[in-house]
Amino acid sequence: MNGKLAHVNKPDDLKKMTMEDLNELSLEVRDYLIEVVASNGGHLSSSLGTVELTIGLHYIFDSPRDKILWDVGHQCYTHKLLTGRKNEFSTLRQHGGISGFPSPAESDHDAFGTGHSSTSISAAIGLVEARELRGEDYKVIAVIGDGALTGGMAYEALNHAGELKRDLIVVLNDNNMSIDRNVGGISSYLESIRTNPGYQRLKERITEKLENAPLLGDFLVEKTSRVKSALKHILVPGMLFEEMGLTYLGPVDGHNIASLVSVFDRARKMEGPIIIHALTQKGKGYVYAEEEPSVFHGVGPFDQLNGAFLSKEPSPPSYTKIFGETLVDMAAADDSIVAVTAAMSAGTGLDLFASCFPERFYDVGIAEQHAVTMAGGLASAGVKPVVAVYSTFLQRAYDQVLHDLSVQKLPVVLALDRAGIVGKDGETHQGIFDISYLRHIPNFSLMAPRDENQLRHQLLTALSFREGPVAIRYPRARGEGVEFEEPKQLPWGKGEQLREGDDLLILAVGSMVYPSLRVAHKLSGAGINSALVDPLFIKPLDEELILKLASECGAVLTVEENVLAGGFGSACLEVLERNELNIPIKRLGIGDTFVKHGERDELLQMHGLDEQSIYHAAVSMIEEKAGKL
Repeated sequence: MNGKLAHVNKPDDLKKMTMEDLNELSLEVRDYLIEVVASNGGHLSSSLGTVELTIGLHYIFDSPRDKILWDVGHQCYTHKLLTGRKNEFSTLRQHGGISGFPSPAESDHDAFGTGHSSTSISAAIGLVEARELRGEDYKVIAVIGDGALTGGMAYEALNHAGELKRDLIVVLNDNNMSIDRNVGGISSYLESIRTNPGYQRLKERITEKLENAPLLGDFLVEKTSRVKSALKHILVPGMLFEEMGLTYLGPVDGHNIASLVSVFDRARKMEGPIIIHALTQKGKGYVYAEEEPSVFHGVGPFDQLNGAFLSKEPSPPSYTKIFGETLVDMAAADDSIVAVTAAMSAGTGLDLFASCFPERFYDVGIAEQHAVTMAGGLASAGVKPVVAVYSTFLQRAYDQVLHDLSVQKLPVVLALDRAGIVGKDGETHQGIFDISYLRHIPNFSLMAPRDENQLRHQLLTALSFREGPVAIRYPRARGEGVEFEEPKQLPWGKGEQLREGDDLLILAVGSMVYPSLRVAHKLSGAGINSALVDPLFIKPLDEELILKLASECGAVLTVEENVLAGGFGSACLEVLERNELNIPIKRLGIGDTFVKHGERDELLQMHGLDEQSIYHAAVSMIEEKAGKL
C-alpha cells in the first residue's frame, strides 16, 4: 500500500496532513474501497459517498475519545480504514475477518454497534447523558442518512435531543437514497433544502452586519428575529430541525473536505444540539456505482474495470425472483392484491410489481412498523396486502404483527425474504429468529417452502386464507431447479411425507428439507430406513401426521435453519409432550448465539446444519435407540 494511505495508522495521523494531502488521501481510499469490495463483495455505494465526510470528521474530532456513531453502519468502510484496520481490511466480510458494520468488539473506535437503521441518534443521546452523569468531556457525533430519517425512531430521538438541549452533533448524510430511491414527505422536505442552499449564507450575512452595527447591533439582532423566522419559512419550508430545537448548519458539500472541516470545527465549538446537513452522492467516484447506486448498494464480487458482476445469475432463479414474478401473475388475475415494502423494492423482488402495478404498490421508506399496520388497515377494508420484508427487519415491527394484525385476525401476507443464515452481512442481518418470534402468536400462521413450487403454492394459499395473518419464510438462495407447476392451494395445516421408513423420523423444514432428503438416501445405504416429512406449515403443525410417524419410528430428528430456542424443534417437542409420547428426540438448529459473517455454506457447517452433520446426528440417534432396546 503506497501513497498517503500508507501513512495513516490512526486518526491522529490525519491532523498532520494539509488539505492537499487529505484530498489525495480521499482518492486513494476510494480506489482501495473499490478494489476490496470488487473482490469480497459488500456495501459499495454508501461507503463511496462518505469518504470525504469521514476524513473531515476524523480530522476535527478525536476518536475514540470523541464518539462517532454510524447509522445502519454500511457506510463505515472509510472509518475502518482510518482507525487502525487498514491492514485487515482485505478480510472484509470474510469468516474470521473484519465485519462490514461497526462493531465495538472489533475496535474502540466503533462507539456503538449498528446494522439496522434509524438508531444512531437514540444511542448518541444515551452516550451524551452518560457523559453528563459522569462529568466527562467529549463530543458525540451521530451520522445518519436521509433514508434512515424515514424511520420514526429517528424523530423520537430528535424530539428528545431538542428538549434536552445537550451538546450533540448530528450529521445528516443526504444522498437522496436509502437502498432504493427515497420516498415520502421527508425526502421532499430535504429536496427543498437542497434547492435553496442560499438560506444559511444569507442568514449569516444579515446577522454579521447587524451585529457590527454601531451601538444598536445586539438590539437589531434581537428585534429582527421575527424577520429571520419568516425568512426561514420562505426559503426553507418549515425549517423542521430548528423548530425541533436543533441548530441547523448547511447544506454543505459533502465531497469538499475543506468545507466539511470548516463546518465540523464550527459545530465542535458550539453548544446545544446541532444538525449538519451534508449533500453527498451515493457511489461517488466510481462511475458504475454513480449510475446505478441501488445495484451497487450491496454487491457480490465484480470486475472493477467494467462493473460487471462475476457471478451471472444461473438457473435456477432465486427465491426472491420467483416470489416477485409469482406475485405479479397473481395480481394480474386479482386486482385486490397490493404490495407493500419498506425501502426494499429491488431487494425483495417487488420492483417488477412496482412497474406493472404502480397504483397498487406502496414503498413506505425505512418504516417497517408503519408498513405492517398500514397493511392491516388495507386488509380491514377487504384489500389483500402482501408485505415483503427481510426476516431480520420484521423484528422491528413485532408489536405491530402481534397487536395490529393478530389480535384482529387481519389477513395480511408477510413474505419473509433472507430467512435463515444470510452469510456475509453478519449477526445483525441473519434471519434466524423469525420462527421463534412468530409461531407463539395466537391467530398467526407460518409456512416455509422447500423449493420453488412450494413457494408458489404457499403464496396462493396464504392469499386465499382470510382468518388471520400468514407469513412465508424463504432463504437467500437459489431454488432447487424443479420444473414449475401451476400454483395450487394447499390443504391447510397439512404436511407431506416425502420418504417412508420405520427406524427414524426426520422432520425438516424449509431450506433443510432437500439436505435432509439426501441424508435419508445416504442412511438407507447404511441400512437405516428413515421417514422424512416436510411439514410445509410450521404453524399450524400437522400433529396427526407427526404423531403417527413418530410412534412408528420411535425416534425423531428435527432440522431447521433457525435458533433452537422456541423454534420448529421446540414446536415438535411440544406436540410429543402434549400427547404424552415419550420417545428420543434430537433438535438440529442454531444454538444460543449470534451468527457472525462468512460464507453461508461454512456457517451452516459451523452450526451443524450441513449434510454431514445431519447424517452423523441421525446415526447417533439410531445407535442410542438400539442401545435402549
